[in-house]
Amino acid sequence: MAWKTLDEMDLAGKRVLVRVDINVPVEDGRVTDATRIERVAPTIRHILEKGGTPLLLAHFGRPKGQVVPGMSLEPLVPALEQAFGTQVVFVADCRGPAAEAAAGALRTGEVLLLENTRFHPGEESNDAALAAEMAALGDVYCNDAFSAAHRAHASTEALARLLPACAGRLMEAELKALEAALGDPRRPVTAVVGGAKVSTKLDLLSNLVDKVDVLVIGGGMANTFLAAQGLDVGKSLCEHDMAETAREIAEKAARTGCEILLPRDVVVAREFKAGAAHEVVKAEDCPADAMILDAGPDSVAHVEQVLDRSATLIWNGPLGAFEIAPFDAATNAAAAHAAELSAAGRLVSVAGGGDTVAALNKSGAAERFTYISTAGGAFLEWMEGKTLPGVAALG
Repeated sequence: MAWKTLDEMDLAGKRVLVRVDINVPVEDGRVTDATRIERVAPTIRHILEKGGTPLLLAHFGRPKGQVVPGMSLEPLVPALEQAFGTQVVFVADCRGPAAEAAAGALRTGEVLLLENTRFHPGEESNDAALAAEMAALGDVYCNDAFSAAHRAHASTEALARLLPACAGRLMEAELKALEAALGDPRRPVTAVVGGAKVSTKLDLLSNLVDKVDVLVIGGGMANTFLAAQGLDVGKSLCEHDMAETAREIAEKAARTGCEILLPRDVVVAREFKAGAAHEVVKAEDCPADAMILDAGPDSVAHVEQVLDRSATLIWNGPLGAFEIAPFDAATNAAAAHAAELSAAGRLVSVAGGGDTVAALNKSGAAERFTYISTAGGAFLEWMEGKTLPGVAALG
């Protein structure tokens, strides 16, 4: 791999500018979910153990280049100290005299939290001058914010080219997981792609049919593919105007040898609410006054058979309306089966995307997947085959 890891860097006595994603929920001045902070803790602890001084660069919210007091990073200090087990000093800028003075005054074992990078308009425009001012604060650059790697910002792209650069522990784990899933995977490779709309995942589907052996399509997207085959999907969520596109993707899959799996049976209901009256019918037998809200048990069994003979799984999106029971059954069952195979060492499973993480957490299967990415946009763009500026800059 072209990028370096922390293990390849000399950190002793060095100031290390660490780009992190600590864009966490805050209510009444307190962090309500410290997951993202906890995930960067291994990187910070490693730097400290090797005699380096971490200087944290991060964005928070969307201040659009203005100083917005309500989007300051200062309220995060207690949560950072708890996660890192050391004192965290805050300074109200990420460049210039105040930041330089704070960096110079740090004692051994302390961490410096620099103010929101997006308070400067040059951050989102990838301004070279802002990057140079940030670079003046440190000796080494470490990017541990894979979730921001799809954006060419001053703190993720330009800065990485000005100092010796490496990936942090979280970034390293993300990149290795994605390499195992799509770069050089064990075959056969199966991808599960669900969600509401085909139109939002065109690039993803087009790239995956070139890379995987089986593509399982679920959720509202499956309805569009079924309708494209001439099936009546009743009142289901369906992009009828995407029928031709769905047929083109199916034709490309046939050319590349990728098998597309659509639901064989479906769970239908007349209303979308918890505990709604529902029935299982064959995919071609959806009543005109009903909507498809989940894949049926025969479809799940088919997916499980495919997983049994797969070596690698990429998962993005639920198979049905997972937010409401009983329409979460297919997602829960398939996820549990994938988790069981992963725990037994028979499957490398990598999942990511907002709804995906929520669905797998809800199913209780997330802990046994090989890797769960919380990166969202960056995860999707990687899966779409796009170059991520923040990763490319580390090479």
